[in-house]
Amino acid sequence: MLRPLNAKIYDLYLKKGLMTRLAICLIFALPLNQCQLSKQTSLSKPSNLVEKYDESGHSSLLYQSAKMEYAFTGKDSKDFLKWQKAFRPKLIKTLGLELIEKQNPGFKPKAELLKSEDIGFAVREYWHIWTEPTVLIPFILLRPKSKNHKLGLVITPHGHGKNTELYAGIYHNEAERESGETGERNVAIQAVKEGYIAIAPTTRGFGDTRSTEDLKKDLAYSCRTLLMHDLLVGRTPIGDRVWDVSKIIDWALLNLPIDKNKIIVTGNSGGGTITLFAAACDTRIKIAIPSSYFCTFTESIGTLWHCDCNYIPGILQFGEMSDIAGLIAPRPFCAVQGKMDTIFPIEASKKAFNHLQKIYTAAGASEKCELYIGSEGHRYYKAGVWPFVKTHIND
Repeated sequence: MLRPLNAKIYDLYLKKGLMTRLAICLIFALPLNQCQLSKQTSLSKPSNLVEKYDESGHSSLLYQSAKMEYAFTGKDSKDFLKWQKAFRPKLIKTLGLELIEKQNPGFKPKAELLKSEDIGFAVREYWHIWTEPTVLIPFILLRPKSKNHKLGLVITPHGHGKNTELYAGIYHNEAERESGETGERNVAIQAVKEGYIAIAPTTRGFGDTRSTEDLKKDLAYSCRTLLMHDLLVGRTPIGDRVWDVSKIIDWALLNLPIDKNKIIVTGNSGGGTITLFAAACDTRIKIAIPSSYFCTFTESIGTLWHCDCNYIPGILQFGEMSDIAGLIAPRPFCAVQGKMDTIFPIEASKKAFNHLQKIYTAAGASEKCELYIGSEGHRYYKAGVWPFVKTHIND
C-alpha cells in the first residue's frame, strides 16, 4: 500500500481495526483493495515462526540465549582469582545457602551416638546429627582400628536408592550386595580400608528424611517434595545437601581426630552432585571426586530425564557445570565417568572437562585436574579414585 502524505493518518491507519481502516480508505479515496491487502499483510506469519511446537528445539534456543555471566574466559591467575571471587558468592546465594544461614543464625550442629559395632577391619558407629534445629540426619561413621594420630576424613554422600547405608557396607539383599561390591558403591568401606575416617551420611530427602507421605508409601526418596517446598522459600535441595555436608565437617573437626588438610568428598551419581557443589562452596574440602555426574547441564539434566533434585533455578545464567567445578581450583579435582553412562553422556563429559582444564591452567594447577573414564556405565570406579587421592593428599 502507498503511504499517504499525512504520516499521522497513516500511523492511525496501521493501529486501528478493519472498520476504521475502511473508513479511512473512503475518506481519503484509497482503493479498497489496498486496504484489504494491508489487512492481509498485517496477519501474515513472520518467517521465524515454527509450524509445530518442538520442545527440544525450544529448549536448545533457551540454553543458547542463557547469559552465562560467569562462564570462564580468563587467561591467567589474575583473571582466575577475580572470576572466582565474584562467582562463588553468587552460587552460594543461588543455592539458598545464604538464606539457610540467615534462618539458623549461629547454629552449631549437635550429634548423638546410637550404637557401635566391630566389623573386623574397623569400628562402625551409627549417629544422628542435627544440621538445623528441625533437621535430623542419620550417618554412619567408620573408624580404622589402631590409629592414634589425626587422620584424613572422607565424606561419602550417596545417590538415588532406597538403601542409604549401602556405602557403609550394609546390604538388605543380594542385589544390594552386588551393587555395593561389584559396582564398587561401598565407598565408605573403601575409604576406611585406605586408612581414613569415613562418614556416610543419609542424603536429605532419603531414608528417615523422606516426607511422612512418602514414608507411608515406602517410596525410595522425596526429592520432588523437597524441591517444591524449598522453591517456595528460595532454597534448593542441592543447597540443603551442601549445607548438611558443611555441618558434618563443622562437627567432625571439633569432635574427631581429623587432619583438616585431608578432607575429601566423593560420591556416585546424586552423591557426585553433592560432591561437586559442596567442594565449590566449602573450601575446607581439599579433594573432590564426583563419580557419574560431571557433564554439561544442557546435555544431561537439560536433555535427558533426571530427578527433580538436580535443578537449580537460573543456573545457566551463571555458567555451565564446568564453571562451577572451576570454583574448586586450585584444589585437586577428579571426575570419574563411565564411558557407557546413558544419563551423563561421556562425550559431553569430555567437553566439560576441556573447559575445566582451561580454568585449572589459568589457576596454575593443570596437574590437579583429571578425568578418569571407566569401561562400563553409571557406577563408581575406585581405580580412578584412590590413586588420585594418594597423589594429591599432601598438596
